[in-house]
Order: sequence, then C-alpha cells, then structure tokens
Amino acid sequence: MPQDVIGPETVVSLHYTLRNDAGSVIDTSREREPLEYLHGVGEIVPGLERALTGKAPGAKLAVVVPPEDGYGPRDPNGKQEFPREDFPEDLTIEPGMQIVVEDEDGEEVPCWVLAADARVVTLDLNHPLAGERLHFDVEVVAVRAATAEELEHGHAHGPHGHGHDDEDEDADI
Repeated sequence: MPQDVIGPETVVSLHYTLRNDAGSVIDTSREREPLEYLHGVGEIVPGLERALTGKAPGAKLAVVVPPEDGYGPRDPNGKQEFPREDFPEDLTIEPGMQIVVEDEDGEEVPCWVLAADARVVTLDLNHPLAGERLHFDVEVVAVRAATAEELEHGHAHGPHGHGHDDEDEDADI
C-alpha cells in the first residue's frame, strides 16, 4: 500500500468528533491538535481503524462503530468491590476517576471508580463506552511513513519526537 494512504506502518494525523446515539459529543480533537496514531497496532478502536484503511489526507468520513468493534459489550460482572486497604493510603479515590489495578496474573487492568468510602472501593472493569455504538466524524489531516523507532515502540511519537511525556492521555478513541 502506498505510504500516502492509511495502511500498515503509517502514522495518521486526524481530527475527530465522537458522539453517542443521542448525538451528544463525547470527545473531539477540534479544539486541540489533531490526534496522531500508528495505524494497525490497536491505538484506536478496531472499527474506526478498519474504516480508515486506504484513506488519504483530506478524506472526510462518518463512521458508526458497533460495540463489538469499539470498546466491547458491557460485561454485567464488571462491577467489583475491593477493600480500601488494597489501595495506597495516600491515594485520593473519587467516583469517575480511572485507576489501574493488577489482576492475579500481574497484568494491568484499567478500571473506573463507581464509589469509594473508608471500607470499600467499587470499580467497574468495563470501559465507560462499553456497550455503546460510537459515531465518529473524522477528517484525515496527514499520513506519513512511521519511523523505525515508532514501529519498534508500537505507537506514534508525534511531530516533536518521542513524546511519551507529552502524549494526550485524554484521547478516547
């Protein structure tokens, strides 16, 4: 695949607006720099990544991503309670915040706090958008060949180099 279209080993720069079924905006890049990602390594939801394959700069598209190709279906067993003493004493835990816990295999698992008190922390292991149909309006701004370093690291480094400390942690696509 040519390097000026989206495919394996390309870094894509795009603007997006993400809405839910009701039309409410969940996230957008329109008020900030475009999102950059390495195509084909799972940095964005699979349904959007597939829809972008083969597109060139300037392409504008509307993509509807079902839960199975987004953040997955909602697992009814995803809500779990943990003793407060399992968490660091100095950690302020508030509903809505995201935290990472280790499972029994030592794997990191992102969770979202539903409730917390002095005894119990209730976490949801489902992504907040699990079970949701995602509506994306996307504009491809640029496509370039990934650098060897980006391919080795498995993610885009941004226009100013490596960028691990400057990455946009809020991007939710």
